[in-house]
Amino acid sequence: MARTTDGSGTPVPQRLLAAATRLFAERGYDRTSVQEIVEAAGVTKGALYHYFGSKEDLLQEVYARVLRLQQERLDAFAGADAPVEERLRGAAADVVVTTIENLDDAAIFFRSMHHLSPEKNKQVRAERRRYHERFRALIEEGQRSGVFSAATPADLVVDYHFGSVHHLSTWYRPDGPLTPEQVAGHLADLLLRALRP
Repeated sequence: MARTTDGSGTPVPQRLLAAATRLFAERGYDRTSVQEIVEAAGVTKGALYHYFGSKEDLLQEVYARVLRLQQERLDAFAGADAPVEERLRGAAADVVVTTIENLDDAAIFFRSMHHLSPEKNKQVRAERRRYHERFRALIEEGQRSGVFSAATPADLVVDYHFGSVHHLSTWYRPDGPLTPEQVAGHLADLLLRALRP
């Protein structure tokens, strides 16, 4: 079926996601109705249920689309033909920039994921674990080759970096003194300093 678009050419699923993301971030998932989402997107309830099935499906997709983007980018960094230190720094900085570029999504995830059914929650956690495992594999590769110190277990190093990433939505402001790239550079450098032999 062809995707219907508005005058701007934006496909309906993207319009629904954009409206839901804005409303969930402003009001909270539980205080946003399906009616408000479809009105903000300029579509019918039928369109929402055609593309997403439920408000819960929209919530899951808000997070999943950012995770898919980050996974693709991590796979590209991890698979590149470059020294492991360079690949890890690139991946560590990239996840910061992509999180900042999607701050509403990150905030919604941490505030609202408990609204997902156990099954959907499990799916999201599995996708997130796959991302973390790929990131950890880069650290372990560097530890095995002696480029990185093995004094700290790779799992803890991953938790250390992602703890910083997950808190970005609580303090980062677009009008603040640092650009997303500067914040990303600082956090990636901190990670590499912690891994230096």
